[in-house]
Amino acid sequence: MSEKPSVTDRVVAAGFAAGWRLVPLLPRGLTAGAFRLAADRVWARRGKSVLRLESNLARVTGLAPGSPELGELTRAGMRSYFRYFEEIFRLPSLPVEEVVRRTHVTGAEHIFDTVAAGRGVVLALPHMGNWDQAGAWLVGVGHPFATVAERLRPESLFRRYVAFREGLGMEVLPLTGGDGHNFASLAIRVRRGGVVCLPAERDLTKSGVEVDFFGARTKVPAGPPLLSVQTGAALLPATVYFHGDDWGIDIHEEIPVPAEGTRQEKVAAMAQSLAHVFEKGITAHPEDWHMLQRLWLEDLPR
Repeated sequence: MSEKPSVTDRVVAAGFAAGWRLVPLLPRGLTAGAFRLAADRVWARRGKSVLRLESNLARVTGLAPGSPELGELTRAGMRSYFRYFEEIFRLPSLPVEEVVRRTHVTGAEHIFDTVAAGRGVVLALPHMGNWDQAGAWLVGVGHPFATVAERLRPESLFRRYVAFREGLGMEVLPLTGGDGHNFASLAIRVRRGGVVCLPAERDLTKSGVEVDFFGARTKVPAGPPLLSVQTGAALLPATVYFHGDDWGIDIHEEIPVPAEGTRQEKVAAMAQSLAHVFEKGITAHPEDWHMLQRLWLEDLPR
C-alpha cells in the first residue's frame, strides 16, 4: 500500500497544479519577476537547500566560503532554479517553432549524423538549465526520445510531471516502481536507432559508479555508459544552460567505448570521461547547475 501523502506533499502538488494552470494565462514579465523575487527571498533565508547549493558551488568554483562572490553566485543559482519552474509551467503553451528558434545549440550534428547512420544515441546530462526545454527542442527538431523520471511524492505530482513531459513528446519511464525492465526497454530503443536522454551526474539508485568530480569522489549512474557498452549506441554528453532570455545546449563529442577491459572497467572509464565533460560545462555556467542536494561521498552522512 502506498504511503499516505503528508500535508506538505499535498500543498506542493496543489502548487504545481496551479502553476501549470495559471502561469500561461499571465504576462511572462509578471511571472518571471515573481519567481525571481521568490528566489531572492529563499536565498536570503539561507535554509538547508541554499547552504548546500552554496557549498557545492564553492567546491566547483574555488570561491571562498562566506565570500560576497560566492553569495552572489548562489543567489544567481537560486534565480536560475526558480526560472526553471516558471518556464516548465509555461512550456506546454509555447509553440514548438518558438522553442526551436530560441534554442542555441552547438554540436547538434553529433545527434543528427549518428541517427541518420542508423545508430542509437544515449544523451547524458547533468541537472543544469531547463532540461525539459532541451527535451522539447529535441522533439521539435524531429527526434522524440525516451527518458526516466524520479518518483516524486505524492503520486499525483509524479503523474502530473509525467503527463507534462509526455505532452512535450517524450516517452517517460519511472525510475522506480515500474515493471522493473527499464534498462531493457531503453536498450531496445537505442538498438532500433532511437534516442535516450538520461540524467548522469547524481546517482539515485545507490548502485552507481565511483568517479573523481571536481577533485573529490562521488557516484554517478552506471546506466548511460552501460547502455552504450551493451548496445553500441553513441554516448553523447550534453550541457544545458540559460542563454539570456533563451536557452543554450552544447552537445559534446562521443565518448567511445574503450577497446580493452572488462565490461565493468569500460563502464567505469566512460563514466569518468562523462564526469570530466560535465566539469567543463558546469565551470562555464555554474549558476545554472541545480544541485541543491549532497553529491560528494565525503558530504554524505556516515
